[in-house]
Amino acid sequence: MRTKLSVVVAGFGLLLAAVPVVAHHAFNSEFDAKKHVEFRGTVTKMEWINPHAWIHVDVKKPDGTVEAWMIEAGTPNTLLRRGLTKNSLLPGTEIKVDGYQSKDGSLRANGRDLTLPNGQTLFLGSSGTGAPDEGKK
Repeated sequence: MRTKLSVVVAGFGLLLAAVPVVAHHAFNSEFDAKKHVEFRGTVTKMEWINPHAWIHVDVKKPDGTVEAWMIEAGTPNTLLRRGLTKNSLLPGTEIKVDGYQSKDGSLRANGRDLTLPNGQTLFLGSSGTGAPDEGKK
């Protein structure tokens, strides 16, 4: 009886450990390396959530219309280690984004580089995701 209980507990533990892995994805599952995007915009919101942080940006087009983009970045911990803080991307901050658009053509992109108003450029991606050049231009 004790052996069966140990097997059940171990199996349940493995199942719980696998749940976060399912939520994470590779670059190629959602984004297209042939759809390079580069634009300037205004941060409207920053979501410091796992497994990827999201930066919401309003991009003004030449005709005056505004597009609301969502930029996927690395984990919050990764971004903090690279120099971003919760105060780096407050609403209203003007930024430049370099990345790759979603395969479905929606206004979502995997961010590669982010340039802050002071000119500092930070790598946004996660290593080992399959993104083109893993952050190198």
